[in-house]
Formats: sequence, C-alpha cells, structure tokens
Amino acid sequence: MKTALVCFLMVLASAMLLAAPPLLAADAEEGFVSLFNGKDLSGWDGDPGLWSVQDGAITARTTAEKPLKQNSFIIWRRFTLEDFELRLSYRIVGGNSGIQFRSWANPDWVSGGYQADIEAGDRFSGILYEERGRGILADRGQKVRVAPDGKKEVIGSVGDAAEIGARIKKEDWNDYVITARGNHIVQKINGVTTIELIDEQKGKRSMSGLLALQAHVGPPMTVQFKDIRVKRLFPEGKKKVVLLGGPPSHGIGDHEHNAGVMLFARCLNEVEGVHAVCYLSPSGRENWPDDPKAFDGADAVVIYSDGGGGHPFLQHLDEIDRLAKKGVGIGCIHYAVEV
Repeated sequence: MKTALVCFLMVLASAMLLAAPPLLAADAEEGFVSLFNGKDLSGWDGDPGLWSVQDGAITARTTAEKPLKQNSFIIWRRFTLEDFELRLSYRIVGGNSGIQFRSWANPDWVSGGYQADIEAGDRFSGILYEERGRGILADRGQKVRVAPDGKKEVIGSVGDAAEIGARIKKEDWNDYVITARGNHIVQKINGVTTIELIDEQKGKRSMSGLLALQAHVGPPMTVQFKDIRVKRLFPEGKKKVVLLGGPPSHGIGDHEHNAGVMLFARCLNEVEGVHAVCYLSPSGRENWPDDPKAFDGADAVVIYSDGGGGHPFLQHLDEIDRLAKKGVGIGCIHYAVEV
C-alpha cells in the first residue's frame, strides 16, 4: 500500500487539468446539486424488484409475503462523498431504514459504513450507526468522541433525546441534513441537531465513500426519499485532487477502475494537506462527471481507465486544453496512459 501510494503521489506531482459540462441541474440553493430528478432512478443502482419511483420519491416497499433476506441498498454510483452537506426529505411507515454516507458497497447492493438512522419507532431515528462496522457511534442527543484506540466517550449533549424525538413526524415527511467536515459529523432532523461525532480512529473511520439509501430486514415497511441534493465542501489550504474512474471493462477483481480510484481517495484523504474527490463511471456510461462544479478549484485531475480509441478524454479535448493552460495537473494511470 505504501509503495502504491508513493507511486500515485509521484503521478500527481507530474500532472495537468480538465473540465466538465454541467449535466446535472444545480439546485436553487447555492452550491447544491440535485441527485434525484423525481421521475426515474438515473444514477442510482438498486434491486429493481425492491426500489422504484412512486409519488415522485425513491421508494422501497416490503411485505410479509416478500420479506428481505438481508439489508438492501440503492446506491448513488456517479461520485463519492468526502466533505459535504446532504439535504433530503424522507417518510417511513413501519420498520427501519437509514442513509449511508462515506460508505462502501458490493455489486449485490450490500453496503457498510456511516449511517444516519431512520425508523418508524422512537428509538433510533437520528442516531449515527456504522453498518457492518462499529455499531452505534452516537445516540440521539449525544456529542461523542471516538478516540484513536476506538474508545467512545460522550463529551457533551446536543439536546434531550426524547424532546428531539418528539420533533420527528410519524408516517409523514421529515427533513434530514447531514454535514461532514473532516472527522466531524453533524446530523439534523427538521432543523434540530440529533448528534455530533468526532471520529479520531484512523483505520476505522472513513473520509470518503458512497451515498446509499437502505431498506431494512424485518417487518413490512415503506420508506421514501425525495429532494435529495448535496453540496461538496472543500477545506481551505488543501490541494484538491479529482479522481476519475473509467467505465468497467474487465471482470470483478481485474482492472476495477471505480474501486481503484475510491481506494486512492480513501488513502489520500488521510494525508495532511490533500483533499481527494472521486467521480465514477457506471457500466455503459463514459467517464465524465455530471457535477457542473466537479473541477472547480482542482489542483490535479487523475484518471484510471482504458485508453486508446476509447479514452474518455477524446470527447473533451477542448476542455482539457483550455483548463490545462491554467496550470491544473493531469495524470493518467495504467491503460489511461495510452492517450
């Protein structure tokens, strides 16, 4: 890993820039980009037998006749989240759900990582849980520090758990806001802070990863999400590296472009002075970010993809040339060196 990271940083040191056309509509809120068009699941990847769009919302519904065998997720596959503010509305009837962020995901729609919890009952909504990881990190009303050795310490309060819970509407729409800056995470429901976390456990915490929405095993449930929009935050004083993963072209475990750049980002975001962001290429799509602000403020852009006649840069040479003249670096990894 150290050798790979050193080689990668050497690539960055010799790098140059590119830019992206505004494909995703920007939200009316300044700096926010919409992740859901209210009509279909473009950009999202989930079990088609479970997830659909109903009433203008991303919807999962389970029944007693067709229960889930494991927690199942619908995953935003176009880019990862590092430092960000996420806003959305949710409604749940029965059962449990959650919002995964800075998370990992398998091809079979299994995900793990930080989860802002949701439920129809009174216990878990608003807590911070780590799916397939360290369990509950902060209960509702708590401000928690996770020490480097993994010990969890309640260092303050953001309010009374019962009073916060009373502000959450049953079987109706609620507004969730999640903000992550470095190792500091804050969650709010309906404008009320539910938890704060400071995660100092390197090797366990995640500074970069995917966004996903959960349908949970258990009793019949319906969960819906809408008005999903995100604003990426960029720390001052850090070098911004934009990582591009090329479209899948080989089998699992062989030249996995998306997985590769996600791993690089995870490593780089533990390096002082570097802030790495990822844009991914789902199957059948060219490698070019949908986010109109993808390359704003970039110091380097690095692509891991196939090359030759199928190189993603070929359709964007004017943008690359224009932005390279601004001094932003371009780096190519593996087959992508065949420009």
